[in-house]
Amino acid sequence: MSFDLDHYRRRAERFCEELSREYYLHLAGHKPELEIEPIYDGYADLFARADVERLRELAGGAAGGDEKRRLRYLLQFAFDGLLGLDTRSESAELAGLEASLEVDPGDGAVPYRAVPIEQANEPDSDRRAALEEARNAVLVERLNPLHRAMLERSHELCRAFGWPSYTAAYAELRGIDLETLALQTGSFLEATEDAYAAIVDPQLRRTGMSPLGGLRRSDLPRFFRAVDLDPVFPADLLVASFANTLAGLGIDLGRQTNVHLDADSRRTKSSRAFCSTPRVPDEVYLVIAPSGGRDDYGALFHEGGHVEHYANTDPGLAFEFRHLGDNSVTESFAFLVEHLIEDRDWLRHKLGVEDPEPAAAHTRAFKLVLVRRYAAKLAYELELHGDTAVLAEMPGRYAELLTRALRVPWPRASWLADVDGGFYAACYLRAWTLETRWRAALRERFGASWFASSEAGEWLRSLWSHGQRLDAAELLAETLGGELDFTVMATELTTPAD
Repeated sequence: MSFDLDHYRRRAERFCEELSREYYLHLAGHKPELEIEPIYDGYADLFARADVERLRELAGGAAGGDEKRRLRYLLQFAFDGLLGLDTRSESAELAGLEASLEVDPGDGAVPYRAVPIEQANEPDSDRRAALEEARNAVLVERLNPLHRAMLERSHELCRAFGWPSYTAAYAELRGIDLETLALQTGSFLEATEDAYAAIVDPQLRRTGMSPLGGLRRSDLPRFFRAVDLDPVFPADLLVASFANTLAGLGIDLGRQTNVHLDADSRRTKSSRAFCSTPRVPDEVYLVIAPSGGRDDYGALFHEGGHVEHYANTDPGLAFEFRHLGDNSVTESFAFLVEHLIEDRDWLRHKLGVEDPEPAAAHTRAFKLVLVRRYAAKLAYELELHGDTAVLAEMPGRYAELLTRALRVPWPRASWLADVDGGFYAACYLRAWTLETRWRAALRERFGASWFASSEAGEWLRSLWSHGQRLDAAELLAETLGGELDFTVMATELTTPAD
């Protein structure tokens, strides 16, 4: 039977549209159930093994250029879908358990998924630890067996397609040299090691937390929440500050007919901002439930960066370049816009903050913790997904690597739940370093207050128009020159601000 590539592409685009819209309707509170199984069933042919193998042959035989890019992106889409279909029963059971299970820290039941929120709002460190212990017990007993079954099946499928390991599969599918990236992020850990405590401990003390060495993993949600900064990030300015920032860049959010801002209140609406992209660039949703606080601003501005990237993508690009590709690119633009909430000039001009230093210093410490965590996660995931991994040893390695990077005793329990599918951790890491290049170029070309420059907005729209045709390294080389490099970010995060 012949393989009709054009027909496959059309069906793949319709699948992405239906799936994205279903997630939007559920998470925005328009419908109580997330009904994705009928969508997957209706497009199961996209993920048939024979079609995935044919796409791999086509991608391997393509000469180069855009057609090879399209085929590689399409192959990753198909293989991701195949893994998803093959583990859909475990995934559905896992989602159902996470939504229904409760934990008891000793003073009453708390929904399993609500534990991080409960910890973020809990001033008592011992209760935060009790919540952690109760959640980890449930994770080990009820959820980890499903996580492990999905991991082992994913590893089996990679080997069935001829890859020696899951790591080898996703290095090829993503087009990323994961081993080289791990060397770079390992160097980042070394470069930031000496300054780590000096950057983070003052912020821990400012928020009434124990310093590194006495801090527990259960304390991190409270630290990230930064309750004392709530007055700096008021709920009533959340949407207005985002819209005003776009206006400064020459973008009128209210006149972007392809962007649907959903700020309505619904009982089952997600409390966290998110972006949904049924049709790029013609139908993009920015969904928010304004409550204020540093974390809320960070989530909105991050998702807003995604929205503007997708909304300004060239509609003439192929489906693969509008919907698929290297997500390091869109994450870099999300991080760029999110970074504004630690920009001292932005805090003064857009939120009227007289002394922006506490907010800026806290966000810098938060980012340093986060990037070091993801560097350790990448090192761990390379071991976990390698061809010589001994799964019985992996909980210990996970705890060892995370503890060493963060100087916080890290529980073994989440050795599977904390793993990003398809090495998405690599996308975040590449995006962080790419964002530093975008921001440096903006400041050099348009000044420290680049966010108030319509010319800067024009330059950003020119970048956004590429969609994800090029991967992060290619886009950087084509626009600014140079290579992805973690040294600039390491210096930025460890050098005291002027």
